[in-house]
Amino acid sequence: MEYILMVVVVFVVMQYTKLIDSKKFIGDIEPYFQFAMEDDYKFLLSVKYGENVDPVARFNKRIQSAVLVTVVILFVFLFNNFSFINLLVAAIIGFFVFKSEYMSLQSYYRANLATIDQMLPYYLKSLEILIQHYTVPVALAKSIDSAPSIFQPGLKRLIDKIEAGDQTVEPYMDFAKEYPVRDSMRMMRLLYRLGLGSQENKQEQLIMFARTVSSLQNKAREQKYKNRLEKMEKKTLMMLLTTGGGILALLLLAMMQMMNF
Repeated sequence: MEYILMVVVVFVVMQYTKLIDSKKFIGDIEPYFQFAMEDDYKFLLSVKYGENVDPVARFNKRIQSAVLVTVVILFVFLFNNFSFINLLVAAIIGFFVFKSEYMSLQSYYRANLATIDQMLPYYLKSLEILIQHYTVPVALAKSIDSAPSIFQPGLKRLIDKIEAGDQTVEPYMDFAKEYPVRDSMRMMRLLYRLGLGSQENKQEQLIMFARTVSSLQNKAREQKYKNRLEKMEKKTLMMLLTTGGGILALLLLAMMQMMNF
């Protein structure tokens, strides 16, 4: 413990006297770590914090935390028998600190997939109404403001790709990959085909789309009731176990008191 305190004091003194400038050091090395930014990091940030979050600033904070932790641990090891194992341990801990926020964002996204699964059919239902009056790309653009906030970043990227001239199914598939819930791939293919169809076939395709959306809504309601029932069953089971355990404990206590008499 005294070694750690000594390291902290030395580091603070060197920082205060400007012998070292940790901010400048970290600022100089930050650009070299940009390649380590995960492909879906920006998307995961937008899911949790919204569109206004600055992914570069958040990523730089991850780098700063990881570098500082690694340097402090290396300083601690310098007062002991420094070895390659110590260097490896410091690097592993620094890497874990670097990855911790990303893993937390992934856990948050996975935990919210069930919510997304419930929201998607109702969003598609509102989109179905718009498609009756507009083309699919226009309907998608008009649906952004009223869409659940979690879908808005993906919808904006979808519209941007279409407006950039991408007339393939890929923008729709990219959206489905961002929100990999039940039937999202199939629904995006239906939307794409609906956008390609002529006006003569639009009504027929729209009817098929509406039937599919209604089926998804029914599945979502059934899943919602099922989840609620399972939650109630778990609470009931927990209550029974707690009550039964309490009664059993009281009986054992009563038996022990009788035996003492």
